[in-house]
Amino acid sequence: MKSIEIRYPLDLNESFAVFKEVGEFFPCPWHYHPEYELVLVLKSTGRRMVGDHIGFFKEEDLVFMGSSLPHVWVNDPKYMHGQADHLAEAIVIHFKESFLGDTFFEAPEMESIRNFLRLSSRGMAIKGKARGKIITIMKKMVEMKGLPRLVALMSIFDILGSPATEYDLLASPGFINHSQNEEADRLGKVMAYIMQNLDEDITLPKVASLANMGLTTFCNSFKKYYRITFVEYLNTIRVGYACKLLSEKDATIAEIAYSCGFNTLANFNRQFKKYKGYTPKAYRQQLHTGPDPALPKKILLSNQYDNSWMQKYQLTQA
Repeated sequence: MKSIEIRYPLDLNESFAVFKEVGEFFPCPWHYHPEYELVLVLKSTGRRMVGDHIGFFKEEDLVFMGSSLPHVWVNDPKYMHGQADHLAEAIVIHFKESFLGDTFFEAPEMESIRNFLRLSSRGMAIKGKARGKIITIMKKMVEMKGLPRLVALMSIFDILGSPATEYDLLASPGFINHSQNEEADRLGKVMAYIMQNLDEDITLPKVASLANMGLTTFCNSFKKYYRITFVEYLNTIRVGYACKLLSEKDATIAEIAYSCGFNTLANFNRQFKKYKGYTPKAYRQQLHTGPDPALPKKILLSNQYDNSWMQKYQLTQA
C-alpha cells in the first residue's frame, strides 16, 4: 500500500494551519507530508495507522506526528456507509519546522520541545493531564486568529515538552527512514550499521566498538537514550522494517523474515506478534482493509463532502 504525499498550502496571513474537519467520515488516504501534525478526534471511532502501528481511536484521541510519517484514520463502517447518527469531527494543527524561521527551534528556551519533536518521528498518543489541557486549547484555537492563535500553539509546545507529559510511542524505529532519524552523535554510526546490515548477525561487541565504547558503557548509554535495551531495539527495528516490506512488497513472509535478519520463520512470527500484537499474515491482511487508493481523486472531483480544504491538496504518488 503506497502512501500519498500531500502538500498543505497556507493562506498568506498564516504561518501554520489550524482547521476543523467535518464530514461523514475522514476522507484522507494513507499519506504523509513535511508538516508536523497534531490530530484531536472530537467525534467518531475507528482504526488509525501510524507508520507500522495499528491502533484504535475514539472521542478525545490525541496524536502528534513528526514530519513525513505515513498515517491514516479509517472510520468504523457505520461512518463510511452513512449510518452514524452524527458526523465525524476532528481538529488538526499543521506546522513546519521552519514556520517561525530556520533557527527558531534552536533557541535555548526550545530545548524541551526540540527533544519532543525528535521523538515524534515515531508518532505519539498523548495521555493523562497533558491531553486534557491540550484539548481545551485546541477547541479554542479554531476560532482564533493572529497572535492569540500563535500564543496558544506556544502553550501547547510548553505542555508537550514538559517531563510530566505522558505519551505512547506508536511506530517502531525500523519503520522510519533512517535519514530522518539519525542523530549527530556516536550512536548515529550504530543506527547506520543496523540499517545497512539488517540481514546479518549483529552483535553487541560489534556495535559497542562502532560507538567507540566499552560494552557496559554502551549498554547503559543506549538504554538511557532509547529507553529500551539494544537487543529490544534491534528486534523492534527488524519488526518495523518487516512491516514496511509487508506493506510495499509481494514477497513471501519467509523471504521477508530472512531479509530482516531473523534466522528462523518461527522466531520471526514470535517476535512480530510480541511487538505488533498480530502475526505477519494477519498484519498484511489488516493493511489490505484500508481505504480505497483511488479515494483522493474521488474527493477532489466531488462536492459530496463538506471538506472544502481537501480541494486545496496537491497530491503526488510516493
